[in-house]
Amino acid sequence: MKTKLVLELADLKTIAVAAEAEALKNNWAVSIAIVDDGGHLLWLQRLDGAAPISAHIAPAKAHTAALGRRDSKVYEDVVNGGRTSFLSAPDIKGLLEGGVAVMKDGQCLGAVGVSGVKSSEDAQIARAGIAALGL
Repeated sequence: MKTKLVLELADLKTIAVAAEAEALKNNWAVSIAIVDDGGHLLWLQRLDGAAPISAHIAPAKAHTAALGRRDSKVYEDVVNGGRTSFLSAPDIKGLLEGGVAVMKDGQCLGAVGVSGVKSSEDAQIARAGIAALGL
């Protein structure tokens, strides 16, 4: 039997505070979602001015990154590269850049998804949140 690392509430708060700070520093109105390694929503916040739809897109991006154990941009690139059949993959909705897996020692602990600005900026916010964990 193996020991499994998991995100705890303190980790969620650390990620959320750092991600929010990155968004506010750049005047970006976004939604920030954090999921566990199974893609289950643990944290969701919609900053003032963020579009309502961003509160649906951010968790979807995080879900995709967690289940795939990699950034959601990988899947966006697959589809943009012509493999449109990937759109039929079951239960995968967030095929856009902005979902970033939280990895430690090759193990996925969860993911952060952000939506509301350019996809590359969404990913920047997610990475800033994860970086605060010091993994």
